[in-house]
Amino acid sequence: MRPKLITALTLTLLLQPAAQAYDVNEKFEIGGVLAAGIQCQNLSDAPGFDNRCETAVPFQPYFSFRPTPQDEVFFKLGFAAGTGLNGNSPFNIPPWAADTEDDVKNINGRNRDYLLTAWYRHTFQFADDHELGTMFGIIDATRYLDENVYANDEYTQFMNPALTNGPNVFLPSYDLGAAVDWHEGPWSFHALVMDIGENDDGNNFSFYGLQAGYTAHTHLGTGNYRLIMSGSSEDFLNPAGTQLEDRAAVLLSFDQQLGSIMGGWLRLGWQTDDAAVDYNTIYSGGLDFKGSAWGRPADNIGLGYAYLNGGNLNIDTTQIAEAYYRWQLGEVFGLTADVQYLRDDYKTGNGPRGWILGLRATAEF
Repeated sequence: MRPKLITALTLTLLLQPAAQAYDVNEKFEIGGVLAAGIQCQNLSDAPGFDNRCETAVPFQPYFSFRPTPQDEVFFKLGFAAGTGLNGNSPFNIPPWAADTEDDVKNINGRNRDYLLTAWYRHTFQFADDHELGTMFGIIDATRYLDENVYANDEYTQFMNPALTNGPNVFLPSYDLGAAVDWHEGPWSFHALVMDIGENDDGNNFSFYGLQAGYTAHTHLGTGNYRLIMSGSSEDFLNPAGTQLEDRAAVLLSFDQQLGSIMGGWLRLGWQTDDAAVDYNTIYSGGLDFKGSAWGRPADNIGLGYAYLNGGNLNIDTTQIAEAYYRWQLGEVFGLTADVQYLRDDYKTGNGPRGWILGLRATAEF
């Protein structure tokens, strides 16, 4: 696996000058992200797992065609080499939210590989600050729900899924659906419905999501405040495995500038437990520090913590702390040093705990 990491780092550097030539033209845009990550774990109370280092190299190019200013056709592909520690970790939540090798094959049980999204969007423009967008195709719920300025991108911000999104809101990705988004002044409203090929129980299910948002501009800076609600059809097994139940969740997601250097974010989420669920609640938050404080304005430091309270299965609590420093090297290339502390406690006793050290190189082109 390590030669793959070296190859990906070389390709990332080589892509930097090319990115400028293919970034944008009037109607057609080619872009994407190439990342290479290595993570090393040091574990305690994890029988059957060893201390090791693993790598993963995801590559996600996209293609956008805008025949008119109001219309867009979009495709995103996903390729990856390796699964990193996600396939070798004892923790209930894997240490990197990236789409690794297993995630881009047989997506949602559809027997579809590598095609992540493919959609058409039309925008109705009523005024400079008032528009309505409609979209249908193969879509990603995280494009519309649970946005966050400081904690929403596994390739440039936090690596752990518990700090990238709220895991208990079960936001699906890469399947059939339709969405609308409305923006007027500081207000926004998003709604979507999706048909998901299969869940962990092997059942096809419907997903519904709503988000209401408000953006405020104060003397501290810009703040975004969002209420997210999600639900599903009755296609999830209960803890006993005897009948099917639906799922429903509510999440609050906030981010706020705290002056010119610092920002903060917070997520508070709850979900029902008629179906078998790992977690009932999530409380997470953190701080972001811009590098302008030490003369590198494009760099940043992120600090985050998540506490997840167990649902009706074996997990009692999960705690995750993460810190990273990201160096921005030019317009395209970024390098991140990352450290995580993870701990799972079971209802029957202590579970695994340990440290994960990571290094991630990313090229956004």
